[in-house]
This record gives sequence, C-alpha cells and structure tokens, in this order.
Amino acid sequence: MIRALTKRIRAGAALLALAGLVISGVPAHAADAPGVTKDTITLGMSSAQSGAASPGYNKVGPAMRAYFDYINEKGGVYGRKIVLKLEDDKYVPTNAVNKVNKLILRDKVFALVGNLGTATHTAALKKTPIIKQGVPDLFVNTGYSGFANPTKYPTTFMYLPSYIMEAKVMAKYIKDKFPGKKVGILYQDDDFGKDGLAGFKAAGLTFVSGGTQKYASLSQATVGLTTQLTALKTSGAEVIILFGVTSATAVAMRTAAALGYGTTWGPQFIFGSVGADPTTLLTLAGATTPEARAATLRSLTGALSLSFLPAASDTDDEYVKKFVEINTTYNKGAQWDNNVLVGMNQAMLIVQALRAAGENPTRESLVAALKSKGSTFASAGYSKLDSANNIGYTGYWVGKFNSTGVIAPAEGGKPVVYTADSSTSNGDATLSTFTRPAMPADAIPTNK
Repeated sequence: MIRALTKRIRAGAALLALAGLVISGVPAHAADAPGVTKDTITLGMSSAQSGAASPGYNKVGPAMRAYFDYINEKGGVYGRKIVLKLEDDKYVPTNAVNKVNKLILRDKVFALVGNLGTATHTAALKKTPIIKQGVPDLFVNTGYSGFANPTKYPTTFMYLPSYIMEAKVMAKYIKDKFPGKKVGILYQDDDFGKDGLAGFKAAGLTFVSGGTQKYASLSQATVGLTTQLTALKTSGAEVIILFGVTSATAVAMRTAAALGYGTTWGPQFIFGSVGADPTTLLTLAGATTPEARAATLRSLTGALSLSFLPAASDTDDEYVKKFVEINTTYNKGAQWDNNVLVGMNQAMLIVQALRAAGENPTRESLVAALKSKGSTFASAGYSKLDSANNIGYTGYWVGKFNSTGVIAPAEGGKPVVYTADSSTSNGDATLSTFTRPAMPADAIPTNK
C-alpha cells in the first residue's frame, strides 16, 4: 500500500512539473537541447583573437556579437536572447581543439558558429565531439573544399566559397583580361593554398617557369618573403597571384615595393579574397604616418581582388548601410571594414537559421532547417548560398583598388559575378544569374 501511494505521489509531482512548464512557456525539450533555455540560446566560436594570423580576423567575432546584441534588443529569436562565447585559439590547431572541447563539453553550447581556419578546424573536427554529438557547425570561416562533405562532416557548413571555386573564377578573369600574359603565384603551403592550386589546374591556368612560389603558414612575418618575390620577379611573371592571408599580402606588397614594384617593376597583382581587406592591409603595412600611408596606397593602387560580398566602402548598398549603423551603436566604435561586414552578415544568417529551426529548436532541427531553407536566407552575398550541400557561397566578383584604398568593380558599374563549383574535373566559371534578396526591414529577419 505504501509503495502504491509513493507511485501516485511521484506521478502527481511529474504532472505538476509538466503543467508548470506549460504554464511558464518553457519548452519541454529545453533540458535535452544543450545551450537552450527558456531565455537564451548559447553559441560558441573559436577564432584567432590574437597571434600572427589575428589581424582583421579578430574583428569577425565581436561584429557577430554586436549584431546579436542588436537582435536581442529587438526581442531575440522567439523571445530568447543569443549569447556568444568567443574563444581565442591564436590560429594554433592544438589550441583550437582545446577551445572547441571547452565550448562543447564545459559550456555546452547549442552550436558552433564562424570558427576560423582550415588547419585549426580540421584538428577540431578530428579531436572534439562535433561529429559524435551532432553539434551544428555553422559557417566555418574558410574556403577549404574538404569541409563541404556531408557524409564525412554532416553538421559542418561552410561560409566562404571554396578556394577551388575562387581559383576557377580568378583563372577565367586572367584568361579573359590578360590573354597571353605570363602568370606567377605565391601561395600558402597548406590545404588552403593547395586547394587553390587544384582549382587553377582544373581551369587550365599554367604558371611561368620559376613562377610558382610558396610560404609556410604563419612564416611570412619572419621570413619576409624576399626569396619568393625575387624569384617571381626573375621569372618574368606579368600577372602575380597572391593566394594567402592578409598578413602575407601585406608582407608581399611591402617586399615587392623594395624590389622596385611601382617604379622599375610593374606586374599586375591579384589578391585572393581572404587576403585583401584594405583596412587590415594598411594597418599591417605600418601606414601610421601620412608618408607611410601614401606609399602603401601607391603599392595597392591598381591591384585586383576577388570578393563574394559588396565592398565595405559601398555605403549605397542596403546591407552595408544598415550594418554600418549597427556597428556604430553596438560594436564599441570598431573601425568599419570587410571583416566587420563578414561578421554582421554571418550573424544575420545564423539568426535566420535559428528561426527556421523552430520555436523549440534542437540540434537536429537546426541542421535540417539550414539544409532545406538556407539557400533562401537574406544576406549581403552576391551569389547563392548552397547550404543544401553544406557549401557556402558559390561566386565572386573582381574589384580593383583605387588610390584611396577602396575596392570598386574592376570594369566599373555594378559587380560582375562569376560562379563555379568545387569539382576538380570541371574547370568552368560562368556568369552568375543569381538575384540577391532584399535586406529585411530594419535588418531583422522574419524568414518570410
């Protein structure tokens, strides 16, 4: 009799607890969705906030947080505020493993967002529970094509177009605009650079003898790239591709100037998208005096660069205009540039993914929503977001630096966007027919 009474008491307590959840509006699943409470959704990011690779990239996380703060002030996502835990891995793979483990196992984040780097994130995918626990791994800040593998990495979604895509677009532009010119390249000697080489090979772009040079990741600041730039000059390359991070671009251009670039030596430089933020280039080049700034601007003037977003300086663009406003109010006066634009744009995509996951989100519903609806999300990108295949954007436009350090469409007018795929058997890049969705009213997505 005592046992039966105990069972009835326990059953009654369970019903009362469930009723309390219903009355209070707390999702019954909340305890089963790590990082989700009735009031908050906690996300995690591991990136280089300090160290050799941090310049420029260390602005992305704070910009994301600023946009989330803006959305939180407007009511959050279905009443929940977004909390972003930002960890500094210094762009070191072992650090990235430790930081991602902390975010998943100790902080119990709902999802990872915007993690930076090919080598760092490869290590994290191998040595943390991202895959085992089905942690949504959204908008990784790298173009390494290997991450766009739903079978191997089912919850990982890229943000950048793949480096193979970028190389194909770059190759087409060079063939169209600089036919018959000798081409050289300086690339980062890791999966990042090798992905680019695979794209150039697929597109049939060949390099002049002696015109294929490389540098080890994170070595550019210590070695100065003099050997590589001297070899490129000796090769007679008339078009030189810099396929590396922004810090390497800055060192390369400073070295090129010392070798006579702009006076006795005049190749056409083309920068990859991840190495071409104007603000960061000017900072890294040491342009702290008017004379130094003028010299740096002279070295950049006329250089070409690829981008999948509008130029950060294009304040007539509706996305740029609104993100600038949010940055001014919510990002502690951070200097506006392309990296801040990247962070704001990613955050807007993340808000739409969280909304699409439903009022009672689970990790599974977030991944499913992104795959089924991600291509419809509003964003500043000038090409399609192919999240159905775990791929990021699929196109680029080519811009040219002017004498003030601003990038504008190389041919004038509106950006001409090229699209390509990540196949190494197909080298084609074609003009895009994509139409960008309009900016949501007041930059607050409704997913309608």
